[in-house]
Amino acid sequence: MAELKVTIGNLELKNPVMTASGTFGYGTEYTDFINIERLGGIFVKGTTAEPREGNNYPRLAETPSGMLNAVGLQNKGADYFVEKIYPEIKGYNTHMIVNVSGSSIESYVECAEKIAQLDKIPAIELNISCPNVKEGGMAFGVTCHGAAEVVRAVRKVYPKVLIVKLSPNVTDISEIARAVEAEGADSVSLINTLLGMAIHAESRKPVLSTITGGLSGPAVKPIALRMVWQTYKAVKIPIIGLGGISDWRDAVEFMLAGATAIQVGTYNFIDPTASVKIIDGLNEYCDRNGFSSVHELTGALL
Repeated sequence: MAELKVTIGNLELKNPVMTASGTFGYGTEYTDFINIERLGGIFVKGTTAEPREGNNYPRLAETPSGMLNAVGLQNKGADYFVEKIYPEIKGYNTHMIVNVSGSSIESYVECAEKIAQLDKIPAIELNISCPNVKEGGMAFGVTCHGAAEVVRAVRKVYPKVLIVKLSPNVTDISEIARAVEAEGADSVSLINTLLGMAIHAESRKPVLSTITGGLSGPAVKPIALRMVWQTYKAVKIPIIGLGGISDWRDAVEFMLAGATAIQVGTYNFIDPTASVKIIDGLNEYCDRNGFSSVHELTGALL
């Protein structure tokens, strides 16, 4: 049996397979399907300092080999998470990681400070794809300056493992990765969704209420792989790869491209047991190919 443990910052994961924020609820929703304690970690639903209603319906659309979503970070806010959700999930023997979002630097900092107080939450994932309301709605993560600014501010108040989730809607994602590494990010996760849209031919109207939304699923995998590979050559911090992962082969490919760990996202909706199947598949792959540790796969592209 291969060693499946990997390390992100000072966070040791029992294996490199985790679930992506927004696709796995708070983990409890999947306990009827799998033993969630087998996972290396669970990135819970996006959390903001204040409650958010999200966008109007319709906000989901199926597309060829993927889906569009424009949920809009609907959640009941950080205080609700601390008081109601945290007590339910803190006892699970896996790493619960909170995806932190905001519409201003101050709101990111406020949310991160509240999550930092929770003993059993060892890390946060900073979603810098959120629109900065003070700068006309441009996402923090599409410029080096914007990404660095929010990471610098959160790093000052958040002492645990800081993972930064990068937007693919940029010219060069490796530049953004270098910018957040320089400001103290312990890891980067990539990619977030690609901006896309869907149209009803007969009605001649957009499918989503917001017109555009985030594209995820197998359709984005080749782009995500390329971006992980580019980023691996640019930074020294660990990379968490995601974007269209549906089985162990996909996970292996992301690790060969440079990922230390991976997240399963959209495929959770198709097969709720996908993540544990990937853990087993990684083990078998390593044994079959003579790898004593799954960590040996990272960046092992020939």
